[in-house]
Amino acid sequence: MSNPVKVARVTVDLTQQQLAEQVGATRQTISLIEKDKYNPSLNLCLAICYAVGQTLDQLFWQEEEDVK
Repeated sequence: MSNPVKVARVTVDLTQQQLAEQVGATRQTISLIEKDKYNPSLNLCLAICYAVGQTLDQLFWQEEEDVK
């Protein structure tokens, strides 16, 4: 299953570096978010949503049984 953040980023034709610059993060942070190895703050989640034109639910919602 692809990560929704990565799918949204690629859909709007942004590199990890470009998204990172838009949201005030590092490219490494974006990479970790896309690999589900980093839980971003709410502010960073919102910034990513605004940058790619998606909602929090679309990018970050997880069903209860998927949360570990």
